[in-house]
Amino acid sequence: MPQHPPPDTDHPPQETTKRSSNPESHSQTSDQRPQIPDRILLTGRPGVGKTTVVLRTVERLQTVAGGFYTEEMREAGRRVGFRVRDIVSGEQAVLSHVDVSSRHRVGKYGVDVETFERVGVAALEQAFERKGCIVIDEVGKMELCSHRFRDVVEKALAAPQPLLATVPAYRLPFTDALKRRSETDVIEITRSNRETLPDVLAARLNRALINFPR
Repeated sequence: MPQHPPPDTDHPPQETTKRSSNPESHSQTSDQRPQIPDRILLTGRPGVGKTTVVLRTVERLQTVAGGFYTEEMREAGRRVGFRVRDIVSGEQAVLSHVDVSSRHRVGKYGVDVETFERVGVAALEQAFERKGCIVIDEVGKMELCSHRFRDVVEKALAAPQPLLATVPAYRLPFTDALKRRSETDVIEITRSNRETLPDVLAARLNRALINFPR
């Protein structure tokens, strides 16, 4: 599945945060009202299948408030960019492309911040008004070119809805800080757990939705 290129390939991913050894460890039963809804951050090396796990989890959720995911754009077998897709409406737009002229660049890709905010960030802002899980795939270097997106991520962490988001394995100050926060649960996707994770995550998030306060 598509992964944004790391910002600096000379520095391999380093352990900077807690890891959840058991994805079910923060689950709540229906008669236990959690003080803080689940905020799950999925991480893993490029190509491990973070987006696949997210989409398979979403298929199993009772309700989705909103959010977005990213996918590759290819031409003649060559990756030329990434698009963002609203997970509820299906609306899509270019996030980045080799032909986009922008002062925001990640590797060879120009980032279209205005278009990303119109579709991706707007999808998150609308999610705050609905019941269901908020989905962000991903909190990566391209998306973080948008200051409006950074603000919305902070708002999502404080919202009453449960949150399922992906973050890169490589070091990035913004996501490193998210991983260290006490209210987030960081789960590493590996080739050995990626097939079973969607069922486990969906069960946990669906239990959290039972206690949704609205």
